[in-house]
Amino acid sequence: MDSQWPSDPPPPTPPTPAVAPAAALSPAHVKFNSCRWQRAAEGDLPACCGHRDVLPMAGATSFNPDSWCSDCGYYKAKRAPKARPAPEAPYRWNS
Repeated sequence: MDSQWPSDPPPPTPPTPAVAPAAALSPAHVKFNSCRWQRAAEGDLPACCGHRDVLPMAGATSFNPDSWCSDCGYYKAKRAPKARPAPEAPYRWNS
């Protein structure tokens, strides 16, 4: 027996399971995720719509974006705030 070769062949490696692709989001979910009224999940409460006309009807625990967001009349995209120039100091006369 040669010392460079193992006496037993290595055990076959089990096949790795195919990774399932992430579920594609529906257009309503995409719209909900980019809406300014989206209320992020907190603690036990899932993410929901925080608009004052939607929240009382849908609630926070039973909100479904497919029911509300596909043709939402309250939809407004989140926008990054624009940088504003610093206000100028008021001009002071030297006395």
